[in-house]
Amino acid sequence: MTTTETYHADRPQERTNEQWLAQLRADGAPQAAALDDLRVRLQRSILYYLTQERSDLRDLATHELEQMAQDFAQDALLRIIANLDSFRGESQFTTWANRIAVRLAISDLRRARYKDFSLDNLTADGELLPTTASLTSVPPPGPEASTERNDVLELINRAFDEALTERQFRAIEAVALKGIPMDVVAQQMGTNRNALYKLLHDARRKLRSYLEAEGLPMDYIMTLFQ
Repeated sequence: MTTTETYHADRPQERTNEQWLAQLRADGAPQAAALDDLRVRLQRSILYYLTQERSDLRDLATHELEQMAQDFAQDALLRIIANLDSFRGESQFTTWANRIAVRLAISDLRRARYKDFSLDNLTADGELLPTTASLTSVPPPGPEASTERNDVLELINRAFDEALTERQFRAIEAVALKGIPMDVVAQQMGTNRNALYKLLHDARRKLRSYLEAEGLPMDYIMTLFQ
């Protein structure tokens, strides 16, 4: 098989880590083939995650999930290309890339689902409180404040993605965003009310610690969104 035929094979080509890096950094046909192959792999991994590990997406049609996988794969491909230098070679390149792709899909899905999360839930004493208030419900007084709020919202999104475990996020989503009673949530999660309360308390503490470590004390954030 010639080089050109190899690049245009119907199935993704098997490559070593070094070949992936070299071809993704190359120009012309080698890079195009590597990008296409990587996109196929990422889309396959993301689609598996969406169909097999996300019970909340079971009501979506197959073509909708496939479109989501395509969109997530394209976003992940751009992120991976921009971060090739961070690959350390400690695993297969495709394993590393798939991990990034799935994490991005999880992050995007989380962001869509907690867009109405209120800062009241981070500052209330005791239990997280059910709410439908949005951080963006109050119109900004001017362009500078609007930009500042957007920056803070992005940091809050990152805090949810990086500070919380999947179980902590599920608990916060159910109690704080959807307003489901704690007893019901505890039963659905196979735990009891006391354990769920601790899970929520720990999640709230981690969110506050994350934000404060980024230089955003809660009183400043609350003032910004008043």
